[in-house]
Amino acid sequence: MTDWPLPLWIAHRGAGKLAPENTLAAFRVGASHGYRAFECDVKLSADGVPFLLHDATLDRTTPERGVAAERPWSELSRIDAGGWHSRAFAGEPLPSLDAVARYVQRNGFALNLEIKPTPGQEQHTGTVVGQACAQLWQGSEAPLLFSSFRPEALAGAREAAPLVPRALLVDTPWPGWFEMAQSLGCVAVVTHYSLMDASLIGRLQGAGLRALCYTVNDPAEARRLVGLGIDGLITDAVDRFSPDRTGVFD
Repeated sequence: MTDWPLPLWIAHRGAGKLAPENTLAAFRVGASHGYRAFECDVKLSADGVPFLLHDATLDRTTPERGVAAERPWSELSRIDAGGWHSRAFAGEPLPSLDAVARYVQRNGFALNLEIKPTPGQEQHTGTVVGQACAQLWQGSEAPLLFSSFRPEALAGAREAAPLVPRALLVDTPWPGWFEMAQSLGCVAVVTHYSLMDASLIGRLQGAGLRALCYTVNDPAEARRLVGLGIDGLITDAVDRFSPDRTGVFD
């Protein structure tokens, strides 16, 4: 797996909790702390535009209410996605995938793009995101990894962009998850940090898969996982961990 695209440390949703998640402002804050790899969530507007948002609804991270996927991008693009976090970020918009692609490619950053479909749109979302990324990253050397909790979304992404590596996200082990990761041609599995131990890392790496964890914010857990040979740590604590110094924790 010489083409593995990500470094050890990955900033969760751009900058963890230091900035409004899944915004370009968050990416800039994460970068200011030395991070060169970022995780974010992508879904589709009503008219099929990929954009960044974690939840199915707008309620938690914007002043709006309702299902985001029911609105066209022309409406979504005008919503304040920063004011909920703090006054300093008021007016920060929801970014399109196109805008994020330009940002990471211009800076040579790596991106872990979690496909976060609105329920019922799993495979379609994966297909549209895959098609968009195949175009947006064409000719680019900026590393890209797809991930999702939804196998259908990864299947859609594989069909549309087979050369982009994929990772299965697992929050609770379910029957057949390991076989599913293999059948989807995944290069990695990303679990909640509490699930990862020496046995699981050995099983994944023994099968040629990378082992990653989310959301690792505690230095003791980070030390444990690095000691076990983890391949990637997704963290909110971008101001506590030094991504340029493997195994050094603030």
